[in-house]
Amino acid sequence: MTSTSHGTQPVINTEPSHHYDRVHEAWELLMGAEFHYGFFADARTPLAAATAALTEEMIRRARFAPGDRVLDVGCGTGRQACDLAERFDVELVGITTSETGVDAGLHQAANRGLVQVSFEQRDGTDNKFPDASFDVVWVLESSHLMRDRRALLSECVRVLRPGGRLVLCDIIRRREIPFLEVRSRRREFGVLRAAFGDAHMEPLADYAETLRGLGMTVHDATDISAETLGTFAAWRANAETYRDQVIQLIGLDSLDEFVEATEILERFWGDETLGYGILSATR
Repeated sequence: MTSTSHGTQPVINTEPSHHYDRVHEAWELLMGAEFHYGFFADARTPLAAATAALTEEMIRRARFAPGDRVLDVGCGTGRQACDLAERFDVELVGITTSETGVDAGLHQAANRGLVQVSFEQRDGTDNKFPDASFDVVWVLESSHLMRDRRALLSECVRVLRPGGRLVLCDIIRRREIPFLEVRSRRREFGVLRAAFGDAHMEPLADYAETLRGLGMTVHDATDISAETLGTFAAWRANAETYRDQVIQLIGLDSLDEFVEATEILERFWGDETLGYGILSATR
């Protein structure tokens, strides 16, 4: 656990890379192997099927071709990157600010003998890859952790070759939140920050507008909040199933925060404060 002393109470570092390193193993139990939200056909859809369905929504928009060079920005555990490389015969580079994430990805690739997959510790808002060096940029549920959203999207566009595709999905803000409401719900926002790290959500339309301003053709920007709502109940079910193991990894307080955070997010989805969006664009 990364923390600093403040009186007698530990202060958890919620900066994305530190937070991710702390919760990585526990989140694999709570969120499943794909480490992201699910796209639920109905309430009976198992979490693994729903997360796979969200990945398929991204794949359909990415239009992979054999030999494509793909950049995965915010690559999580690396499992998805390995799956994509294996399934579509693409060369894939996964980047994350988390050292734990890089190690997990390298372990995945080595175990599966995937020499065309690599993982590196880099910043998505300043990735330092050469211009026009990728055919596809894949950004699954990592952009909300990067406060300089324009820098992220600019970097994604810069490294795309002409005709290259960008696919992105993430948590979005669905309405303006008045200052007084922010004040009245500050505890809820604090719980979300403690459970999921320092995040900043923007409207899906803002992503699309920024990309158009960067010369991209946006093909779709689709709100899938209704389809992702079932994620929270599924995560709570995992919290109950793996309760003892998760407590050993991150402690009871952090598990309770996680469960409460899912309840808060469910309310935010219900009152259209937050939601989930997916988009695709070409250069």
